[in-house]
Amino acid sequence: MVKKKHPVEKSRMHPRNPHLGRYDFEVLKQALPALAEFIRPNKYGDDSIDFANPGAVKALNSALLKCYYDINYWDVPPGYLSPPIPGRADYIHHIADLLCTNHYGRIPTGPTTKCLDIGVGASCIYPIIGNKAYGWSFIGSDIDQVSLESAKKITEENITLKGKVEFRWQTDPKDIFYGVIRKEERIDVTICNPPFHSSAEETQAGTMRKLNNLNKERITKPVLNFGGQNSELWCEGGEKRFVKDMIRESKKFSETCFWYSTLVSKQSNVRSVEGYLRGAKATEVRVIPMGQGNKTSRIIAWTFLNKGQQKAWRDRKAHMYKTKQRKLKKEM
Repeated sequence: MVKKKHPVEKSRMHPRNPHLGRYDFEVLKQALPALAEFIRPNKYGDDSIDFANPGAVKALNSALLKCYYDINYWDVPPGYLSPPIPGRADYIHHIADLLCTNHYGRIPTGPTTKCLDIGVGASCIYPIIGNKAYGWSFIGSDIDQVSLESAKKITEENITLKGKVEFRWQTDPKDIFYGVIRKEERIDVTICNPPFHSSAEETQAGTMRKLNNLNKERITKPVLNFGGQNSELWCEGGEKRFVKDMIRESKKFSETCFWYSTLVSKQSNVRSVEGYLRGAKATEVRVIPMGQGNKTSRIIAWTFLNKGQQKAWRDRKAHMYKTKQRKLKKEM
């Protein structure tokens, strides 16, 4: 078999992302032998999987999590989102750089850094990556109780995650931060993968396009290769409406959280989101580009804290860190 030549592609992923470059399937098979049944040569003659096959995608994720994140148990209920891990890792590493800018030039590590994952999902991916890479503690919220139970089981079955994630059920699907954030607590950053589409029909059409790109033959029946429930994939008004609502609610908790952030997949939505943030009088807005292969997206982050409030936040965090270090020394 004559190998096709790989197209030249410059990686746009974060330099600390452990998933730079091609997957090492030999290493992944050692981590999860069950992955072997899904591995097959791609058109370049290299080991790969059929990314249109949900079972193959789930097995790959299990292998990646075991190999890179010390996760020995990981599962999601049938039909729930099994997200692409490299892109999720990129988000976390870019957020670490964002936090670094307000932490005396150092990336904050350890459980005193608290992150709120809006829509944690059944996979619990962001808490897994954030805890392994930086030791952060997490709050995971979701409107779906099945997702929360699945994510909770993952944390209970993996000793590295025990006590590191607190789960909160969002009882009102129309709310994002109300009913989840408590006024008295302090959260360093929120993260979110908002529902992308505005209807089930739009979701199905997007799935068909993606699967037809992955397969040589035309697909007429959609199968979600990465899975996903309706609430994970679409909401009324789509991504733009969801982020607008998020900004409106975040203003009500302006001193509770330092940085709010969300992915924005559609470039056409960026200008609107920036306009909403100006209207909400955010004191700082960052647009952080992300890229993986041919896919381009960005993180939009904002804060309502003024310079004095930001300094007070930094000083308080520094005091918490020093107190924690002294306590650890005494216990040694």
